[in-house]
Amino acid sequence: MRVLIACETSGVVRRAFARHGHDAWSCDLLPAENGANTHFRCDAREVLHLGWDLLMVAHPPCARLCNSGVRWLHRPPRGRSLAEMWAALEDGVQLFADLWNAPVPRACLENPVMHRYARERLPAGVPKPQIVQPWWFGEEAFKATGLYLRGLPPLAASNRLAPPKPGTAEHKRWSAIHRAPPGPDRWKFRSRTFEGVAEAMAAQ
Repeated sequence: MRVLIACETSGVVRRAFARHGHDAWSCDLLPAENGANTHFRCDAREVLHLGWDLLMVAHPPCARLCNSGVRWLHRPPRGRSLAEMWAALEDGVQLFADLWNAPVPRACLENPVMHRYARERLPAGVPKPQIVQPWWFGEEAFKATGLYLRGLPPLAASNRLAPPKPGTAEHKRWSAIHRAPPGPDRWKFRSRTFEGVAEAMAAQ
């Protein structure tokens, strides 16, 4: 298939699909981390018409849509206004809607669990997401992620691990994404798709 992986710079999902023989391309406003020539540097909406069989949205900008960012809709960060935060929410919902309604027969949009303000603004007919965890796919990590599926079956666990008990050092290690300290690359670490999840997506 011709596969577009939108909103990805890491190439993790693109490479997984390429390994399974698909013509896979990624797209983001930023360049590909490894300089791959199978990467569009633009708004993904500019290339949706190029005859794709499958659209995988690896991680659309979600800071205004996910539960972890809902507080900014009531108390904006320093230097920002409430109007700016709500405008950013509307922009995020519009991007999600444009990708969901793309002229592609199969689509999977990945997003963290959304807050109610975002859910209320989703296009009519968007189903409830399938919630998956990296540890279903052999990754020692917690990160509840919603998969919004159109024309695709749910993702099946491929290498389910046993999560460590809360309060243990191992549990803290598995929670590294949630415990990531502030910094310029925090978003990159938190948004990166796990190799095990990408492999399951491509295989299935």
